[in-house]
Amino acid sequence: MTTEITTAKELHKIDPVFGQLSFDNHEQIVFCNDKDTGLKAIIGIHNTVLGPALGGTRMWKYNNEWEALNDVLRLSRGMTYKSAISGLNLGGGKAVIIGDSKVDKTPEMITKFGQFVGSLSGKYITAEDVGTTTEDMDRIHKVTNSVTGISESLGGSGNPSPVTAYGVYMGMKAAAQYKFGTANLAGKKIMVQGIGHVGETLVKYLTEEGALVQVADLSRSRMEEVAKKYGTVVFEGNDLYSADVDIYAPCALGATVNDETIHKIKAQVIAGAANNQLANEQVHGAILQEKGIVYAPDFLINAGGIINVYGEIVKYGKDEAMRRTENIFNTTLEIFALAEQRGITTQQAAMAIAEKRIEDRKKEMAN
Repeated sequence: MTTEITTAKELHKIDPVFGQLSFDNHEQIVFCNDKDTGLKAIIGIHNTVLGPALGGTRMWKYNNEWEALNDVLRLSRGMTYKSAISGLNLGGGKAVIIGDSKVDKTPEMITKFGQFVGSLSGKYITAEDVGTTTEDMDRIHKVTNSVTGISESLGGSGNPSPVTAYGVYMGMKAAAQYKFGTANLAGKKIMVQGIGHVGETLVKYLTEEGALVQVADLSRSRMEEVAKKYGTVVFEGNDLYSADVDIYAPCALGATVNDETIHKIKAQVIAGAANNQLANEQVHGAILQEKGIVYAPDFLINAGGIINVYGEIVKYGKDEAMRRTENIFNTTLEIFALAEQRGITTQQAAMAIAEKRIEDRKKEMAN
């Protein structure tokens, strides 16, 4: 009896799921466990007002399950606003698999995860993300149709990373136009943090335009490889946030703009591919505004990937996906103008537009 009381007290100290700051009225959270394959995954479905929840599956070695839960909640929420502001008839969802993708991932684990996705009967549609690949999506496709980003040979759109990078590039050019008076990035000093598939393609676009690019990544060999390939500089300092650059492009994991880093940042523009770049949207968005740093909302400018895979659902091709992604330039400028007009942050302006579209749809459904 004593043990039961102690356990209850300990559990009471833990914030309940519904009380998590990142919960934000999620519709559904699915915990997936399979002893045979070692699968431990969480699927977060934030909102399906505009359509089925679409978002990638991230495989990451989280420190604990609460960290994984917080990540999937933040990411799935971001997908809702990403689809809404991009004009897509999709809701927001995301999934995380707990584990090291280089060590723990097996074909059997991915297949089992695909079966969990299929059990949701189309309410959640998955795609690739950090730690998963087009090959993984092809494997999932064998057990469910609720997957996008499959190989072009199977009728899919393939790896969405190049389109994601193009959208970030367009958003960055719009931010440069707003801040510096020109969208031309030639001669601009740019720090790209994280050079995975998206980051490398972004580096390619930037160097081709004549930008002066520095790259930073956890992998030294990766930095040297990209630097040699595109003629960039490997960042050698101890604190990249204090680097003397014009534009900071976070393209790794989120929350790099936080209490510790925000007052160090010398860049005048922040525009990158990472999700949830602001550790605290309200606080850090306001500080950036006060400092005169132009922030291109991440869920807006990194939407190229979902625009690309959405084409698999509504059957438009690569050319249309690129055209829609190019329009991120115009949408970003509209967000900046709205923020200035209303005296709010760019993050708040982007959220307002996305939320209005969702509310308008709710009203239509109610009538």
